[in-house]
Amino acid sequence: MPELPDVVVYIEALEKRILGQKLEAVRIVSPFLLRTVDPPLESTLCKNATRLRRLGKRICIGLEDDLWLVLHLMIAGRLHWRARGAKVSKPRGLAAFDFPVGSLVLTEAGSQKRASLHVVAGEAGLRALDPGGLEVLETDLEHFIAALTATNHTLKRALSDPRLFSGIGNAYSDEILFEAGVSPLALTQKLSREEIERLFAATRATLTRWVDRLREEAGDGFPEKVTAFREGMAVHGRYKQDCPSCGSKIQRIRYAANETNYCPKCQTNGKLLADRALSRLLREDWPRTPEELESLTRGR
Repeated sequence: MPELPDVVVYIEALEKRILGQKLEAVRIVSPFLLRTVDPPLESTLCKNATRLRRLGKRICIGLEDDLWLVLHLMIAGRLHWRARGAKVSKPRGLAAFDFPVGSLVLTEAGSQKRASLHVVAGEAGLRALDPGGLEVLETDLEHFIAALTATNHTLKRALSDPRLFSGIGNAYSDEILFEAGVSPLALTQKLSREEIERLFAATRATLTRWVDRLREEAGDGFPEKVTAFREGMAVHGRYKQDCPSCGSKIQRIRYAANETNYCPKCQTNGKLLADRALSRLLREDWPRTPEELESLTRGR
């Protein structure tokens, strides 16, 4: 699932291409994509794109008359910049947004179509889609502590909870926890002040570093290689490979559709996180799928 660094770079690439451009047409191929009926999709046509915004892991395209197209790519959704009127082919093609200078094409791999498009009006419409998570790059330590310790969850779950922290998911939470040197299963309300300070610093450093790195990789082009498994990651997706810090083998824990990668030597004092107690803990603390986690709202 594209997370904060990926979404930031997507938005920057779109700003260069569509700001001030008129949305001439929206071609929807998948009937499951559009999740709203009011305002109607037709009301967005022939309106200029005026601004773009990130809302958690969502990409929000602002149009004249305070209308917004809100895209959530979920796990397998990806954006592509193509020539004006580019064909959108099933089964991967979901939609195209046509501008005079080109077409923004939305695709999704796999048979389960989870990506979504909402058309909303004004700030109230955006707030209804916002889980309310803290923007870690825009906050201070004390607000971070308050959000982190508001409930007693595992660190992996807390960092990935969109009601607590905005834009962080499975991949970058692994990298953050590794950099902080803490266990993914440590409970938030049992952390020391020093551990939380390390986690706060690691969260900001990891996200900033990857935004800079992805921005540099994209350059003036459109980011086409958006993936959860990137060369240069320390632990995520590197099961049984060497830890870049200590050389130990990266391990993983899996529950349902969730997976966490970690270094036992750097994060868990050499302990392998795989026993019955772990299974019970995950069952109680994690939703069964990333979709369930992403659907959490402030009211739940």
